[in-house]
This record gives sequence, structure tokens and C-alpha cells, in this order.
Amino acid sequence: MMKAALFYNAKDVRIEEVEEPKVQEGLVKVKVAWAGICGSDLHEYLGGPISTPGDAPNSITGKELPIIMGHEFSGVIEEVGEGVEGLEPGDKVCINPALTNNNHPDFLYDFYKEGTFIGLGTDGGFADFVVVPEKNIVKLKDTTSLKIGALVEPTAVALQAIRESEMEFAESVAIYGAGPIGLATVLAARAAGAKDIIVFDLSEQRLEKAKEFGATHTVNSGKEDPVAYVHKFYPDGVDRTFEVAGVPITLAQSIQSTRPRGMVTIVSIFQKPIEFNPIMLTTTGVRLSSSLGYEPDIFKATVKMIESGQIDPSPMITEEIELDEIVEKGFEVLTEDKTQSKILVKLSGEE
Repeated sequence: MMKAALFYNAKDVRIEEVEEPKVQEGLVKVKVAWAGICGSDLHEYLGGPISTPGDAPNSITGKELPIIMGHEFSGVIEEVGEGVEGLEPGDKVCINPALTNNNHPDFLYDFYKEGTFIGLGTDGGFADFVVVPEKNIVKLKDTTSLKIGALVEPTAVALQAIRESEMEFAESVAIYGAGPIGLATVLAARAAGAKDIIVFDLSEQRLEKAKEFGATHTVNSGKEDPVAYVHKFYPDGVDRTFEVAGVPITLAQSIQSTRPRGMVTIVSIFQKPIEFNPIMLTTTGVRLSSSLGYEPDIFKATVKMIESGQIDPSPMITEEIELDEIVEKGFEVLTEDKTQSKILVKLSGEE
């Protein structure tokens, strides 16, 4: 038996003893070390089922509720199934949680048509052990911290958002929202050669984090109008804007602060429908793109960039908690305390 955090419904996540998963052909059993609480986990907790199975089993995995949450995690290989090559017990790994039906040569085509994540569409990393397909395993160097390994997934989201934005070297960037993905987007924009990175948020603590991550300008949008601020430096607007807050006003501000023919990329999850007038786009020529997951090459590139020292997402960690505390000190704290960034859940705690 093992301990796990199971999602039953909105505001109903329970710590329970469940059977340890068994390795089968082509699968790998991982002893989880650290797992991050993602914004999508929080959305699920507050308003789910959204990405978890609802009234019907998940179309790819066949999994029904309850489900073990957690899709940002790292650990050590415990056991490998028959046919698995290049992986051995004791290897440090992180997990690319994206799952598709593998029907189309374009991974993201499949993902957006019928994709899911380990930890949302099937059992994930808020548990002592998890069994995942061999192809979802990405090896880490022996010297790489498993805490940092748990940050690969949210960092990969940001790197994919840069690709979707079609950003070019030496362009200007505005980022609305300085939560974990917003901070990772600062890192990604820096790595892609942004000349200016303007970050907006309501939390002074998060804005301080954004400075630490390399933002060139940080602005409390509760005290200063973001659109007017951008136009002081860029009268026509910035080249690329990233909406990472998920509220109606920041989407409007993102569009209004982007130059004609520039790109707004939505990276956040809007928990509720919003009113939106497309005339904001058609009269300005601003283009709109969106990004949720990541291509496999982006996920692997994220590991390489972290291990080479090109990017360091570790400052986004603001708290470490035990699995038993995941509701009170995890989901509830993230709901109420906007100074928090990334809360890591300790499983084995190996580093």
C-alpha cells in the first residue's frame, strides 16, 4: 500500500492509502521525490472536474474518478517493465506528463484534439509511486536536483509559449501575471533574446520575484495603468504579450498593449467564460495565439537548458509541504495567498 492524494470532486481531495501500481511491459515505476502544485491543479480543486474525468472515463486512458493528481514531478526509477531500454533502477528522472492517442504525426495536433496529462487523465505524482509509459520518462543527470526536476514541466509550458508567440530575437515583451508560469515565461523570454520584459501583477512579492528572474520592468497594475505604462516606452505597443493571469481585464490589456500585427499568447486557464469582443483584434491587426502543453522536443530542451545553467527556475519555489498537508497548506493557501508561487509537495524528499 502507499499514500496518495485523490481528486473526487471540487473541494474534495483526500489523502488515502491505495494499492501500489504494478509495472507492466513498456512501463516504468518511479518513486516520486517532489511534486509541484500547478495552477491547473488549483482550478481542478476549485471548480473541477475540468480536465479530470467527469461523468465518463477519460477517452485516452479509460480512467475514472477518483484520480491521483499531480503532473509536475520528479523521482527515481524503482523498477522497469519488460522491453524498456536505456533506463535502470536508480536513475533520476522527471516526467513529461502529456499523453495523446498517437494518431497524427504532429504531437500537438493530437494533444489539442484529444490530449490529457498524467495526474489529470490518469494517476499522477501526488503519491509515493507512479507507473508511467517509457516514452514519458526524461532522464536527469545524477548531479541534477530532484527539486529542480519537479519544475521542468511548468518551465516547458513557458518555453512552448515562446515558440507559439513566434517571438524573434531582440523583440519587446509584456507579461501579465507573475505566478509560476509567468515567472517561467520571463526566463524563457530572456533565453529567447527579449530586449525588454515588462511584467504586471498585483502582488509586490511576485513582482520582486519577476525582477529576480530577469524582468527589466515590473509594475503593480493596481497602482498604474499597464496599457499607459507600455505606451510610454513603446508608443505602438510591444511585439509580444503573454496573458498568464486568466482574468478578463488582463486579456483586454494584453491586446491593447500589443503593436499592430504583434502577437498575444494566452497561456493561462480561464476558469469561467468571459465576454470578449473580437473587434479588439480586427481593428488593430493584433493576432491571438494560445498554448497549453508542449512538444516533446521542448520538454527535453527544458531539461538541457536547466542542466546547462542557461535557465534556473528554482527561485519560484516558495514553500515545501508534506503530502498530508496538500489541502490546507497547498490548495487553500494558493487560493488565498497570492504571494505564493510554487509550492512543492515532498514525497520521498530525495534531492
